[in-house]
Amino acid sequence: MLEFSWWWVFFALPLPFIVRLIVPKTADTQLAALRVPALRPHEAVSDNVIAKRTLPMVLSALIWLLLVTAAARPQWLGEPISIPNEGREMMLAVDLSGSMKIDDMQLNGRQVNRLTMTKSVVYDFIQRRVGDRIGLILFADTAYVQAPLTYDRDTVSTLLSEAVIGLVGEQTAIGDAIGLAVKRFDEREESNNVLILLTDGQNTAGNITPEQAKELAINKGVKVYTIGVGADKMLIQSFFGSRQINPSQELDEDMLTDIATSTGGQYFRARNAQELQAIYQQLDELEPIEGEARKMRPLTALFYYPLALALFLSLCWVFGAIAASTFHSINQKRGLRNDKSMDSEVTR
Repeated sequence: MLEFSWWWVFFALPLPFIVRLIVPKTADTQLAALRVPALRPHEAVSDNVIAKRTLPMVLSALIWLLLVTAAARPQWLGEPISIPNEGREMMLAVDLSGSMKIDDMQLNGRQVNRLTMTKSVVYDFIQRRVGDRIGLILFADTAYVQAPLTYDRDTVSTLLSEAVIGLVGEQTAIGDAIGLAVKRFDEREESNNVLILLTDGQNTAGNITPEQAKELAINKGVKVYTIGVGADKMLIQSFFGSRQINPSQELDEDMLTDIATSTGGQYFRARNAQELQAIYQQLDELEPIEGEARKMRPLTALFYYPLALALFLSLCWVFGAIAASTFHSINQKRGLRNDKSMDSEVTR
């Protein structure tokens, strides 16, 4: 069906006629000075004058009507289309503490730190979440929302790629990250309340302990999936030669497992990029929240049709006036030549 978004613009249609009534008319001296000796020529001249007046008036009225119609924003409403409203709503909490810069990960055959590997895998995970609402929390000494829940996956990915280690400190506030996510979910009436928390250490900072955050998540129905990142073995070079260490010895797996199982989630261990990729593939199996079916009617803008027609008529009017003026000037010059030739013949 056809509708006008700004239908009230049509109230401007009588505006030119109102202006014509208000503005005083100017005397047409050229017409008043016209003297016609016979009745038949008088009729011809009158018809010509009427035509010259009527045509521009009709044309200008038509152009004004088209411009007002275009300004009213005509648009065509298509048939209703059902939109799938099934999607997950989840927050991603990523650790930015100092230990995330340990180079114990392999990515495409090169040694990288934990954050670089995490960004690569999480980026692919975010891009697969078509139709899902995703938010991003970054935490170290404290936690803050980098991206609220949104369908804009590209923005979330960009904000994650711009995160740097040490941005908010060097420690790890796991409790604050969970508490902040719970607060964000609490603002929504309907949500599946899933938090995916990725860290490589233990809680060493923050205003909320992991135990308090766990109780908040349980009370609010927030399901927490925890991921512990870091290799089990790493060779380092020293003065006495190379030796093997465990770079993940500070990872508190018991605490992460307790938080996950108590909230209905699950704890995962990622020792390399392949394991982290597999973990996010498992997370893809989360059940989506099923909301009410939504429908939309596609809108097609039509304003450019009357606007283009008004422009075309205006150009025709301008070119027609130029052509008429040129033709009239040529006729006047011809008349002057004829008068001169007649005068010369009379003189002879």
